[in-house]
Amino acid sequence: MTMKTWEVATSMHAHAEKHRALGGVRVLDLSSLYAAPLVSTNLADFGADVIKVEHPRGDDARRWGLSRDGVPLWWRSLSRNKRLLTLDLNDAGARSIIRQLVADADVVIENFRPGKMESWGLGYDELSLINPRVIMVRLSGFGQTGPRRMQPGFGTLAEAYSGFAHVTGQEDGPPTLPPFGLADGVAGLTATFATLIALYWRDANRGGVGQVIDVSLYEPLFCILGPQIAEYAALGAVQRRVGNRSPRTAPRNAYETSDGHWVALSAGTQAIAVRIFRAIGRPDLAADPRFSDAASRRLHGPVLDEVIATWMRSHSLSEVLASFAEADAPIAPVLSTDQIYLDEHYRARQTFIEIPDDELGSVAMANIVPRLSRTPGSIRHTGATAIGSDTTQIVESLERNASAWADHAAEEQP
Repeated sequence: MTMKTWEVATSMHAHAEKHRALGGVRVLDLSSLYAAPLVSTNLADFGADVIKVEHPRGDDARRWGLSRDGVPLWWRSLSRNKRLLTLDLNDAGARSIIRQLVADADVVIENFRPGKMESWGLGYDELSLINPRVIMVRLSGFGQTGPRRMQPGFGTLAEAYSGFAHVTGQEDGPPTLPPFGLADGVAGLTATFATLIALYWRDANRGGVGQVIDVSLYEPLFCILGPQIAEYAALGAVQRRVGNRSPRTAPRNAYETSDGHWVALSAGTQAIAVRIFRAIGRPDLAADPRFSDAASRRLHGPVLDEVIATWMRSHSLSEVLASFAEADAPIAPVLSTDQIYLDEHYRARQTFIEIPDDELGSVAMANIVPRLSRTPGSIRHTGATAIGSDTTQIVESLERNASAWADHAAEEQP
């Protein structure tokens, strides 16, 4: 006889979980704010049963961004599909509950300062004794090793330290930070990817045991910045700020139209550049030695930019888009959120959706990415306003199972 300490809410819920890609995967999320909770959001969207543990004062993500009638809007999306449990991990009793939940967890996610989990007796060495199959996902500013490991780390610092801010901004302007959680988002997606690798190795490849996943905030962002480190090591080249232009292709920029709108384009290949030349009524540029190949276009990028910008300034947005469509040349308008909300393509693909909500009626949020044809994700419910809204149900299930274990042990006595 086997008893499980992790009880799914209802038999109907358990049945539904089996038909989702990650149905049956149990996740214990001890983290806060953005990067690490995004991992459990991604897993929950595809069917994992996530218990989100938050401090009695509530996750700080509840206080980020705007609210409507006192209801935090971002929290509704970030904590969707999760069950909420309130615990203060400074309390020994709370840590005992964590250990009980770890016994049947597949994944534990945390983003405390390195060493904090160990100080509570909840490090990987301790948790793997309870459950050798558990996968521990650890997100921190600078990683679990190295001389900066103990420094506090946030996305803003990672965006600076990774090299991203150095290459972002106008040529004569300061380093520029993104106005959203870029480093957190990239780290969260990276950690999700790593978690799936660890689950695959443990189960499909019969590794059989869990492992530690160490994700810093700065490294995933550094890794997507392109060949900068290779170019410096080989050539001593250091990429500088060039505004919306690119040091690797031309034209690539944002351009203002005659009616005050903005559009963006990029010529990744010579064939695309030729189409752009045709769209602006200058097919002759393709034969100009300054623009006849990628290296020449890069060298004379500012000249080419001015030619395109001059044409853009004399045409309205609708005229620009029509001309580029006729030439089959890639271009996109620069959209603001209010324009996105009305955009027909966004709505046709349901890139964002309205989710029913008990308090607000409905909440708009980004839909699930990526899209899978056979095992799509789903948003079953929005994040709850009440701190630890599922605490009673979760704790009572532990108590019931502990009682069942005691009864079973008594029955086994000779």
